[in-house]
Amino acid sequence: MNLILMGLPGAGKGTQAEKIVEKYGIPHISTGDMFRSAIKEGTELGKKAKSFMDKGELVPDEVTIGIVRERLGKPDCKNGFLLDGFPRTIAQAEALENLLDDMNSKINYVLHIEVPKEKLVDRLTGRRICPKCGATYHVEFNPPEVDGKCDIDGEKLIQREDDQPDTVKNRLEVNMDQAKPLLDFYDEKGYLVTIDGDREIDQVFQDIDEKLGKISS
Repeated sequence: MNLILMGLPGAGKGTQAEKIVEKYGIPHISTGDMFRSAIKEGTELGKKAKSFMDKGELVPDEVTIGIVRERLGKPDCKNGFLLDGFPRTIAQAEALENLLDDMNSKINYVLHIEVPKEKLVDRLTGRRICPKCGATYHVEFNPPEVDGKCDIDGEKLIQREDDQPDTVKNRLEVNMDQAKPLLDFYDEKGYLVTIDGDREIDQVFQDIDEKLGKISS
């Protein structure tokens, strides 16, 4: 079962990814994890990626695709994978199609977790972080036991700069513009499955599970 997970910041991708991985026994592969692993292992592509990252530059597609190829060729991917954060562009999506063709494989589903923008703003602006231990809370969905203080160490919780309302709205707009061509691409391919993410976590997963059950049975 080969899956791609898509969704705007705050849509709950991370939570659903954990549930998918636990239920279906496939690895959750994020772009950051792939890069870190390749760099740690000291592969040629990892060294190339590091050279760009050290200069604060974007890693070129050919290097990224090469790292994806290496990662998908590892034994833990033999029963499938869950890609998260890749592809980000049509060029990367087309390269992934070619890569999987070479491996006699294909994408089964692109799961798009959709939540109304105004709800995402609420979710993201309500996030609070402990500056000491990094614990994350939400004023509505996951409040601390004592208002404004970390449950673990009692430190005063803060709101990150990028969780301010104007910053969040701008970030969502940018992400929506980037995602639309990809969603259209996968819709035309017939892979796209849109999941209503504006529900309880377990309800969202139940919907995903029912869709995936059709291809795993």
